[in-house]
Amino acid sequence: MPLKYDYEELLERAYEQLPEEVLEDRRFEVPKPRVSIEGKMTIIQNFKEIADKLNRDPEHLSRFFLKELGTAGHIDGDRLVLHGTYHPKLIEEELKEYVEEFVLCPECGRPDTKLVREDRQWILKCEACGAWSSVRRLK
Repeated sequence: MPLKYDYEELLERAYEQLPEEVLEDRRFEVPKPRVSIEGKMTIIQNFKEIADKLNRDPEHLSRFFLKELGTAGHIDGDRLVLHGTYHPKLIEEELKEYVEEFVLCPECGRPDTKLVREDRQWILKCEACGAWSSVRRLK
């Protein structure tokens, strides 16, 4: 005779098996970039803090900024130094674009993702819902 399960019991059992961070209902906030301009250089003072909060490699994030802004630059400790002067609003917009493309899950919208390299393709793997999606490659 097949076992009969109550919907509520099955739902409760499923919730018990979810990792704790998936059940948390906190709002994901990206730190606002602290941008300063020194001569002909633009410096993101809290660059490392931003990369840590996004759970991304600072090198990957810096390559994105360099490519999108079409400039040269380098990581200097906790800061990113960009050659040229860029308005802080532009830096914020580029960071928002990075988050949408390389951090947030396109299926559930959560930031609980990892960038995984499979063969020559970058994959965004969501740890909250299990979805996988490809992302564009940075050169």
